[in-house]
Amino acid sequence: MKARHRRFAWIAAGLAALALAAALVLNAFRSNLVFFYSPSQVLSNEAPHGRPFRIGGLVEEKSLVRAPDGLTVRFKVTDTAQTIPVVYTGILPDLFKEGKGVVAQGKIGPDGVFRATEVLAKHDENYMPPEAAAAVGQARARATMENAAKTLKP
Repeated sequence: MKARHRRFAWIAAGLAALALAAALVLNAFRSNLVFFYSPSQVLSNEAPHGRPFRIGGLVEEKSLVRAPDGLTVRFKVTDTAQTIPVVYTGILPDLFKEGKGVVAQGKIGPDGVFRATEVLAKHDENYMPPEAAAAVGQARARATMENAAKTLKP
């Protein structure tokens, strides 16, 4: 085998290894990517089925129910337009309260209940995750527009 052919074989093997490594990294990145959705987006089927995602909004007042086991919690997340029931088993953050901002990560079940694997609460008194604040703002604006449209109809 000539030196030129050997060099070409080494370059081809190096490029193949580099392509394989890039494919593995991109696949791992894609499978670990988690998107944020508001309750309105989830109910309009924009959220992925069978893949984890994040849902955020406000914990609906008087929706928090603790199970007798002490770890399972049921509550509802709302963006003031739509509401999604959430079930979480684990220890909630200390700052988790009704009427405050929350982001939960998990999957939506066939029964329409979001099964959270992680719950994140607000940071301080005025903080709400930017995605949740934007979703709540959009839902309020949409509700205002719908109410205005109803009042204009004869």
